[in-house]
Amino acid sequence: MAKVRFTETALRDAHQSLLATRMRTRDMIPIAEEMDNVGYFSVEAWGGATFDTCIRYLNEDPWERLRQLKSEFNKTPIQMLLRGQNLVGYKHYPDDVVTKFVEKSYENGVDIFRIFDALNDIRNMEKAIKVAKDQGAHVQGTISYTISPVHTLDDFVDLAKELEALDCDSVAIKDMAGLITPTAAYDLVSKLKEETGLLVDLHCHCTSGMTPISYYAACQAGVDILDTAISPLAWGTSQPPTESIVAALQGTEFDPELDLNLLTHIKKYFEDIKDKYHCILDPISESVDTDVLLYQIPGGMLSNLISQLKEQGAIDRYNDVLDEMPRVRKDMGYPPLVTPTSQIVGIQSVMNVLGGERYKTVSNEVKEYMKGMYGKSPAPVDPEISKKIIGDEEVITCRPADLLEGEFEKFKKEGEEKGFVKSDEDALTYALYPPIAPKFLKGEAEEETLCPPVTDPDVTEVIPTEYSVEVDGDIFDVTIMPTGLVSIEEEEDVEYDDDTVLSAMQGMVIKLSVEVGDKVTVGTPICVIEAMKMENNIEAEKDGVVTEILVEPGDAVSIGQGLMVIKEE
Repeated sequence: MAKVRFTETALRDAHQSLLATRMRTRDMIPIAEEMDNVGYFSVEAWGGATFDTCIRYLNEDPWERLRQLKSEFNKTPIQMLLRGQNLVGYKHYPDDVVTKFVEKSYENGVDIFRIFDALNDIRNMEKAIKVAKDQGAHVQGTISYTISPVHTLDDFVDLAKELEALDCDSVAIKDMAGLITPTAAYDLVSKLKEETGLLVDLHCHCTSGMTPISYYAACQAGVDILDTAISPLAWGTSQPPTESIVAALQGTEFDPELDLNLLTHIKKYFEDIKDKYHCILDPISESVDTDVLLYQIPGGMLSNLISQLKEQGAIDRYNDVLDEMPRVRKDMGYPPLVTPTSQIVGIQSVMNVLGGERYKTVSNEVKEYMKGMYGKSPAPVDPEISKKIIGDEEVITCRPADLLEGEFEKFKKEGEEKGFVKSDEDALTYALYPPIAPKFLKGEAEEETLCPPVTDPDVTEVIPTEYSVEVDGDIFDVTIMPTGLVSIEEEEDVEYDDDTVLSAMQGMVIKLSVEVGDKVTVGTPICVIEAMKMENNIEAEKDGVVTEILVEPGDAVSIGQGLMVIKEE
């Protein structure tokens, strides 16, 4: 046995799990030097949802964040979470984009690449692993841990052996939903130590409440690294608190020999940060919820699901969505719920609940999943559901990226011609997020409004805008709107007739698939709306002719807003 090392997640997974990934770079830099002195194995500070959130909500350049952090962390390796062929997006990218992204990530400051695939399909991890190793980086191959009728301990060990054969330096057990029991943790870590020569890292969220016990069982089994979060950003859907686990191991053979006084000082800084982001922190995300053993939603997805339901004005359907998720997961062959499959399953569950009919509205990502474009599902998908979604379209069996043509140079040239791509990093941002990157790269994006500070002298208290009101025993949900603000429908006094196609979701129009004068039939795609990070084809519900288009690409639309008019001939 040897002392256990720690990976600190406060700068990536912890705030992704509790604060919907909203922490700004300016709130990371002041504490970075002190964190660098702790003696962590690594600091996870990049990747995952941070890239998307930076350009979508924060008006920050994620590459600049990485460079700034690298200038502060002189002793501690910076670690990123990379979704294999998905990189930091929600679909597979061609090999040339994967290669360039990994090269530039290393060049800008990433030392350790934690590489995983949502389906544990190693074909989707091979390219990123090879390129990262070619750069001289530490590569941590990853097991997406889950519980299902088709996942076994031997399967996970076999995956680790394949990762070792690809020359990975370590293996991570990524327990994104906090499902691993102490017994399972002991058995899996023991087996990995026996049958591979890899360092073993255990990464768990606290959602179920079992994780601290599982961490100690893993120590007894010989785990090398544990992932923790400084205590203000710990617990709930985040990781166990760093200080608590350090203290628990003091005086044992696993003692990490980290300075609790220094950690306490860092804790105080993050207490202020937590207060600063108070309005984003949802009690549901911060709480232990043993129901996770049923619906298995990972930490980052849970807080984002809550945020997305609020955006759709449907937080009252939260429990209905949780009930729907296990059904959708079974339909899709029991994928582990980690990005992007957590989003794919989660958003489809939302659509099934809000649409009033299962699979009436299906995102493009679900269609691609059913066609095998994300890789091989752990179990066969439900054939009836697949038929409803993709009809008789062919399901592929090859490595999905083998079907993708290179596109880095195309995006770079296009962005340069339009004047908003100035570097390879800009070109990668554009290639990863074509619908939202141009606005950011042109300097037209605005930073999302942050919470009003509780201590602001001009704000005596944070006034809620949503209330539950009881009238004669009946509960009504009431939203209070400031004077002068009205809904879109009220402001424009819009009344739509039966020929108008209405949006079933809140989101952004990213593509019009038809023009005025086009004839359409039932099921014809008419436009694409990006909602909750997924692309959703809106289809015609009757035969007819498009006589009027009411929106343009880039327009934000709300639920019930008119998109276009289709009249029967």
